Amino acid sequence: MATHNRQFTHVTVEQPGEPSVMTMAQSTLDLPSAGQVTIKVHAAGVNGPDIKQRVGAYPPPAGASPIIGLEVAGEIVSVAEDVTQWQVGDKVCALVPGGGYAELVNTYAAHCLPIPTGYSYVQAAGLPETFFTVWGNLFIRAGLKAGESVLIHGGSGGIGTTAIQMASRLGAKVFATSGSAEKCQYCLDQGASVAINYNEEPFVEPILAATQGVGVNVIMDIAGGDFINENLKAIATDGRMVSVAMQRGPQATIDIFRIMAKRVVWTGSTLRPQSVANKAQIAQGLAEHVWPLLNSGAMSIPIDSVFPFAQVVQAHQLMESGKHKGKIVLDLAVQ
Repeated sequence: MATHNRQFTHVTVEQPGEPSVMTMAQSTLDLPSAGQVTIKVHAAGVNGPDIKQRVGAYPPPAGASPIIGLEVAGEIVSVAEDVTQWQVGDKVCALVPGGGYAELVNTYAAHCLPIPTGYSYVQAAGLPETFFTVWGNLFIRAGLKAGESVLIHGGSGGIGTTAIQMASRLGAKVFATSGSAEKCQYCLDQGASVAINYNEEPFVEPILAATQGVGVNVIMDIAGGDFINENLKAIATDGRMVSVAMQRGPQATIDIFRIMAKRVVWTGSTLRPQSVANKAQIAQGLAEHVWPLLNSGAMSIPIDSVFPFAQVVQAHQLMESGKHKGKIVLDLAVQ
């Protein structure tokens, strides 16, 4: 059993701002609380919420580590006495409530998943945050089923890539949007049937044409803003729309009658504040339905870039540029 006050290096933000405000610091980590494990982090994923936290727009929930980072892969080095499903030495990837950009992190045992067959720590670190987000929103909240159609905005990012692969492998027809011809081709390569460059043409007409005027059953929206009203034109009767980000703005002017006429259900969520039990339910769904796809090679999320831990500033700069396709990961084995 590990001792209290283990020293570890982590990223710190002295004051909100540009990527350069991130520096390295040292702290101590207590033993895991009830239901938790301690992970020696080998790699950590970089995600949109990390950027928001760095600029002061996404504070950690009460009790969570103030250190940036929501997903890791590594080796369990300590377990609480009540934890039975994991042992010291197990290799896992995990959703963490905070603290991912660090050599050590405590998280809930129920939020850990085994590293998929053949995956490196770097590959596995890019899975949890986006997989929990997509499963929780697209399959639990929006109830996407095999045989249905789904529109995924921002198809070339980490969440978009994951959503396209997961939806297509589980039997849905996928429409995607992205901002360039190259990124649209990338979406098709991930499993989308149709990819639309929103910078060159409105997305509503191609979707209605491809669905004989019916529209799509489900829309997973990271855009917000002006896309919301367009989504309501492209969605089918009894369709479900789930909002997971607001990259085009947090406010929208919408045609309420369209929601009424089509009986649209519009929902959304953020992952981090959800209860331990809710996240555990998502993890169970992933283990049952999605991890077999990873283990068999039917799904494989591309890694765009890997940065040494010391280059976290450059990793955030790339994330903010929007030039990446797939995931950005910090490799803690490389200083």
